Amino acid sequence: MPAPDAGPDAGAIWHYGDPLGEQRAAADAAVVVDRSHRAVIALTGSERNTWLHSISSQHVSALSDGTVTENLSLDGQGRVEDHWVQTELGGVTYLDTEPSRAEPLTAYLRKMVFWADVAIEPTDLAVLSLLGPQLIEQPVLDALGVVSLPAEMTAVALPDGGFLRTMAGPAVELDLVVPRDQVASWRDRLAGADVRPAGVWAYEAHRVTSLRPRLGVDTDERTIPHEVGWIGTAVHLDKGCYRGQETVARVHNLGKPPRMLVLLHLDGSVDRPSPGDPVLAGGRTVGRLGTVVDHVDEGPIALALLKRGLPADTELTTGGESAVAAVIDADSMPTPEATGAGRLAVERLRGGAR
Repeated sequence: MPAPDAGPDAGAIWHYGDPLGEQRAAADAAVVVDRSHRAVIALTGSERNTWLHSISSQHVSALSDGTVTENLSLDGQGRVEDHWVQTELGGVTYLDTEPSRAEPLTAYLRKMVFWADVAIEPTDLAVLSLLGPQLIEQPVLDALGVVSLPAEMTAVALPDGGFLRTMAGPAVELDLVVPRDQVASWRDRLAGADVRPAGVWAYEAHRVTSLRPRLGVDTDERTIPHEVGWIGTAVHLDKGCYRGQETVARVHNLGKPPRMLVLLHLDGSVDRPSPGDPVLAGGRTVGRLGTVVDHVDEGPIALALLKRGLPADTELTTGGESAVAAVIDADSMPTPEATGAGRLAVERLRGGAR
């Protein structure tokens, strides 16, 4: 079954006829999800790393070969414009991002080159994501052609082109980034190792329970990195000047972000709400809904950006024409941040003035 045409995964396979069974296999065995609708961009040139370091949020000026990280492009007010996964391998920097952001991100990067020795080109690489505990077993390793999996957030080159990388998280998650004309042969090879095909639905259910936001679905035009957990993973707090840095530093040192990303449990007896729907408390808007998905164990769940400080037991509703009851998963609430150095200084000054 194809993914909904109106969603961000249009053109991908949503499921293969057993969506909940595919999710169970992702949790207990091993699956491969074709995410080849993602865009992969290649940067080459001797100055690509220092140049990208100067215009993005992550510290990437001297990444060692095989390093994988996340990175952002921010606007002048520190709001997120682009998010990508970045892989440094064999003298090339690979950026993979949302399908809808391929052209805008490429255009922005090319506009920022000026006189740097950097070339920016689209690639014919496709992303296949693998989930499940059986990925560490010998038949899968043999199918992948590796003795062992790469360390977390590192990648290794594959003999016939592309690379294999291990993503961060409590569960085993790999990405095969391979030439598009090899996708079918890779799927066959993995099937021989009992890696089951699964649709994007299974991947999205995994991502939502992992509290991992998706650009343009779980973010809006006002989102800053602090709100969605991208500080540390995609933003380095100790690096030189880049666009939006002032907001990043100010929120980190003096205040707290206005919103927080949480997991919601939804009433499953009514129609599902949609991403972008308002979240209400007592008839007042307190946030916006992001990804909505049915999970094999959790039932209907969603990510949402809510007003920071909202108690976990707040009665919420969401949805369009029909209200859908929603409950915050208390375990998804962000931990209280340590008070920043700037805020401590301000509090000391105020205390001394009294």
